[in-house]
Amino acid sequence: MNWNNVRRHFMTITEHKMLVMINCFRVGLYKQGLLHDLSKYSPVEFWTGVRYYQGNRSPNAAERDEKGYSAAWLHHKGRNKHHFEYWIDFSRLSGGMVGCRMPLPYLVEMVMDRIAASRVYKGKQYTDASAWEYYQNERPFLIPSVVHPDTKAMLEKILMMLKDRGERATFAYLRKLLKKGDY
Repeated sequence: MNWNNVRRHFMTITEHKMLVMINCFRVGLYKQGLLHDLSKYSPVEFWTGVRYYQGNRSPNAAERDEKGYSAAWLHHKGRNKHHFEYWIDFSRLSGGMVGCRMPLPYLVEMVMDRIAASRVYKGKQYTDASAWEYYQNERPFLIPSVVHPDTKAMLEKILMMLKDRGERATFAYLRKLLKKGDY
C-alpha cells in the first residue's frame, strides 16, 4: 500500500469538502455544507481514490480509464443529490431515461462542488472561469435527456455569472434565489 497516496488522497478530499462547506455556508446551506461528500470516506470510494490518486484530476476518471467504469463513482452519484446523475430516472412517457429537475439547494451545492473541485485540481491556476471551463469540457458528453433543461439552463447561467462577475456577485444571487425557494 502506498501510504503517501493514503495521506494525499485524504488531504485532497478533505480540502475539497472544506471548500464546499465554506461556500455552502456563505449562501446559507449549512446542513448540506456539513454533510457534503461524506461518502468519499467510505471504503469503496476512499480506497479507489488511494489506488488511482494523481492529484490533478479525479481518481474516478483514472479508474474509468482502466476498467471502463468507476465503481467509486457509481457509489458516489447514487448517494449524493448534488450530482445531476442522481436525478436520472426512467420515464414511460418518453420511453427512456430522463433528467429530473434538480431541487434548488442541490443545484447550488453542485455549483459549490464544481468551484471546489476546480480550486483543488487547478491550484494557483484557478480563476472564476475554471468551473465554466470544466463544464465546457464535459458538455459534449452530456446526453440532452439526462440533464433536465431547467437544471441545465440554471447551471449554465450561474457558471457564466461566476465567470463574468465573480464569486461575490454570484453568491449574492444564489442567496436571493435560495430565499425565493426556486429557479
